[in-house]
Amino acid sequence: MSLVRLNIKGISYSQTQNGAYALILSEVDGDRKLPIVIGAFEAQSIAIALEKEIMPPRPLTHDLFKNFADRYEIVVKQVIIHKLVDGVFYSSIICERDGIEEIIDARTSDAIALALRFKAPIFTYKGILDTAGIYLKTGKKKKDKEDVDKDAVIEELLFDDDKESLSTATNDYKNTTLKDLKSLLAEAVANEDYESAARIRDEISKR
Repeated sequence: MSLVRLNIKGISYSQTQNGAYALILSEVDGDRKLPIVIGAFEAQSIAIALEKEIMPPRPLTHDLFKNFADRYEIVVKQVIIHKLVDGVFYSSIICERDGIEEIIDARTSDAIALALRFKAPIFTYKGILDTAGIYLKTGKKKKDKEDVDKDAVIEELLFDDDKESLSTATNDYKNTTLKDLKSLLAEAVANEDYESAARIRDEISKR
């Protein structure tokens, strides 16, 4: 079965989904998206890896794994989401050391957090994308009502809360000077409040 490469489209929090986070993976050579529900810690770790300007004062668990692997010359070559059972995705991390390749079983959220740190590609099998992939574009033809409902849920997870967060950030920081914003950013990172740090960083970028 052929492999399909995926990119990370976004990650979002929804208060309506009992504190769940939605990680959205996007098909590189297509329009389908693969939504994966992940935990808060893994969502934070992935967000930190995506936000290049935010550096934790201490290494997170996935950063520690990366440092450990670098020290012993272990390289993550790729991540493959290889199985979907009862709505749960299973992944493998393909590693290499001294020319010897090893396959390590991992939760998908952990595997993706590590793939980002190693700049390793993320793949899934075409059959999994055919089963769980959806279209977020409204112009795409849906097969049935269930597909439409899935799209609506994912769009809410991915976009609605982002708009709310953007509005909140604007209200919180629009009257704050650039110098004070930079101080607040440093303080948020030091306190490991990465959600606030991301909002402050966005406000700084606007200026």
